[in-house]
Amino acid sequence: MQLFDWIWAMILFFFLIMAIFIFISIFMDIFRRDDIHGGMKALWILFIFILPFIGCLIYIVFRPKVTAQDVKQLAAADAANQAVSQVSTADELAKLAQLRDSGAISPAEYESLKAKLLA
Repeated sequence: MQLFDWIWAMILFFFLIMAIFIFISIFMDIFRRDDIHGGMKALWILFIFILPFIGCLIYIVFRPKVTAQDVKQLAAADAANQAVSQVSTADELAKLAQLRDSGAISPAEYESLKAKLLA
């Protein structure tokens, strides 16, 4: 084989791996979505297995950019970020002091956790 044959083989191998990755990603997306129900999921899977490249392309074109499930996940992530941002270092130190005073953690554990928190 010549150099150009090796380069051409690597390009084809790259596109093959990329196509397999797209196929698997779409397959997982179909099963993960909760706005499509059993029969429609089966039709999409069948269509993608029969005509893989055209089926994947059509699925990518017709899939909504944001589904109701995506909105729920984004809202849950935002709520979690807001909950985490409202906890201050002083609150954490107060909780550690309560744990130490109640005997749940030893004074040495309190000092090590306090050092981690303040670092």
